[in-house]
Amino acid sequence: MRRYSSKNGLHTLTELNITPMLDLVFVLLIIFMITTPLIENSIDLVVPKSSTAAGAANPSQTLNISIDKNNILKINNDVVTAADLEARLAMLKADKPDTAVVVRPHFELPIQKFISVMDILQRVGITKVGVMTLKDDASAPATAR
Repeated sequence: MRRYSSKNGLHTLTELNITPMLDLVFVLLIIFMITTPLIENSIDLVVPKSSTAAGAANPSQTLNISIDKNNILKINNDVVTAADLEARLAMLKADKPDTAVVVRPHFELPIQKFISVMDILQRVGITKVGVMTLKDDASAPATAR
């Protein structure tokens, strides 16, 4: 009487079962597809305000550059183009090397337009640059969608 059968109990896997792995991939794909739009739409942008904002700068010692949401540039309330802005700043820098500039962007201004003005200031060589902010009011909300 034989206790063991003549069949070999060991056999090799000829194919790999990938069904559980595909199930996992599809579940993760669905989770990412659902959560990605929710994450993108829930970001709040902070309006430029500061609780430590100092008092107003002395207008006789600084040059004010304002940019509205339509990308209209003004130097001390005089409307200029971007090329004129660079030329006027270069002249002011030549006359007075320690020129100080305060940039006042509109809170709805796209950041790239603000950066282009900052690039002009860097090309001209003006290093004393400030960004005008509003005094933070604790009762007003400081976020915008």
